[in-house]
Amino acid sequence: MKIDIRPIRTEDDYEWALREIEQYFDKEPKTGSVEEARFEILATLISAYEEKHYPIEDPEPIPYLKSIMEMTGRTQTDLAALIGRARASEVLARKRYLSKAQIAKLRDAWGIQVDPLLKHYPLAKSKARPKTRKSSRRLAA
Repeated sequence: MKIDIRPIRTEDDYEWALREIEQYFDKEPKTGSVEEARFEILATLISAYEEKHYPIEDPEPIPYLKSIMEMTGRTQTDLAALIGRARASEVLARKRYLSKAQIAKLRDAWGIQVDPLLKHYPLAKSKARPKTRKSSRRLAA
């Protein structure tokens, strides 16, 4: 039996491949069959095309952490139990970075993917007024 596959070079080729692979979602091919080989080849070609033309960047660390917390029903209190109350507040407010040790604790305790947490991100600007020195006029008097 002929496998009938072509390279995916254009959007039209991509749309064709998506239509072709869709049939296997409803009726899974038998192990070792030509259809299974065709499915695997199509999946590989589609994946390569998508990685090249539609790359998905890692999310920003703090929104990623907040979304993990939301999806798993965890709260800032749960985060504080792992890294400390003050640290949890500072991290979520972008006033302090997560340390590698804290990231490892999150990985071990929550079983999450940590690559996005290792990405550099800007800290929030401090709203506190800078401390000023006493006036030199006062010292001269």
